[in-house]
Amino acid sequence: MTRKGKAFRRTKEVEIEVTVDLDGEGEYAGASSSAFMDHMMRTLCKHGRMDVTVQARGDLRHHILEDLALTLGKAIASALGDKSGIARFGYAYVPMDDSLARAVVDLGGRAYSRISLGLRGETIEDTKVEDLVHFLESLVQSLQFNLHIRVLYGSNDHHRVEAAVKALALSLRMATSPSGAGGVPSAKGEL
Repeated sequence: MTRKGKAFRRTKEVEIEVTVDLDGEGEYAGASSSAFMDHMMRTLCKHGRMDVTVQARGDLRHHILEDLALTLGKAIASALGDKSGIARFGYAYVPMDDSLARAVVDLGGRAYSRISLGLRGETIEDTKVEDLVHFLESLVQSLQFNLHIRVLYGSNDHHRVEAAVKALALSLRMATSPSGAGGVPSAKGEL
């Protein structure tokens, strides 16, 4: 079974194309307009063991990052199909030097996020903190999943976000993994 997906988004502000292979080698190709976000995308792919290719153009970095999240979510959803045979739930704790993050996900088809990164600055490298948080919120809305992510402690904002993204990656990898059971992982019979 191939678990690959593709999504495209074109508005007056952006043009984004994303391809995803959930059973890849952990490779990221492309550019998001933000060096820090590209670093986080490489991190998400490496630890989530998925391959993602991004082609992104747009007027403003905020629009590109928001629409990248929306398109990435749709591509992952496309790769998952009806979600038959996946574990559905995933969780991870990840340290990154001074920081410790926890992420818990449910791919049950309902969008809800509780994001607590505890960031102190307004930017990390070349990216606004509010755009990083909005990226996660937009991914949740597009993929229609529950995300509870919290950085428990840490003194460096870069490390806090990187720990959170690694925890998200491991959680998604766990949740999208084959469970060994047939059918959709829900007592309702669908997600």
